[in-house]
Amino acid sequence: MSFEYTPPKYAQLIAEIERRIESGEYPPGSPLPSEHQLMAEFGMARPTVVKALGVLRDNGWIISEQGKGRFVRGRPALAAGQHPRTGRELLDRKEIPSTTRLVSAGLVKAPRRIAAYLGLDDGASVVLRKTVVNQGDEPSEVVSVWLRPELAEGTALAASAELSQGVGRLVESAAGVGLDHIVEHLTARNPTKEERGLLGVAASAALLDLYAVACDATGKAHVVLQTVLPGDRHELEDAYPIR
Repeated sequence: MSFEYTPPKYAQLIAEIERRIESGEYPPGSPLPSEHQLMAEFGMARPTVVKALGVLRDNGWIISEQGKGRFVRGRPALAAGQHPRTGRELLDRKEIPSTTRLVSAGLVKAPRRIAAYLGLDDGASVVLRKTVVNQGDEPSEVVSVWLRPELAEGTALAASAELSQGVGRLVESAAGVGLDHIVEHLTARNPTKEERGLLGVAASAALLDLYAVACDATGKAHVVLQTVLPGDRHELEDAYPIR
């Protein structure tokens, strides 16, 4: 059964305030409407408004000055034209046949790390989608999507064809919940035998292994996105406000 997902009210408020900041309706340095003004305009309870404002502050869109109120800071450091954070980009990425090759899609025994991230017993079955992404004529990364079988059953996630939409939307539809946040884990290691073949690297090559665990608002993990990156072909960059 599929569900139409409507973002929670606080997320809708965040999106609208970000839109107004980007359009110039709320220019940098200007005072943000008060909590009571936002509650009245959007018909939302104070906890919902406070939660949205907290996210906007944490993400660098606004600042709070004690005794003065909240002010627009502007678009945060991760500006247009820069790459979004890796986990979010993986969640939204489509599998484009011209650059992506599907290696496998089906049930496998969950590795211990994946089982722990998804809250499953050791050895539980999970659905794994594995693809190789190319840049030009060179393999650039191996991407694996791990999720519970019940979320993939009967959906494109379990099919042996490239995905025409992002994993995030498919998972939200299957689970009937919205994905709220991502927790990332980054490690470095040498390649497995399979990865040496897929990426064309030596056994001594250094790989970056990034796990992005996408969770709902309660903290329950619904999907793990893993990307394996040859260290000599990638540089990870992040940008975020100091305050």
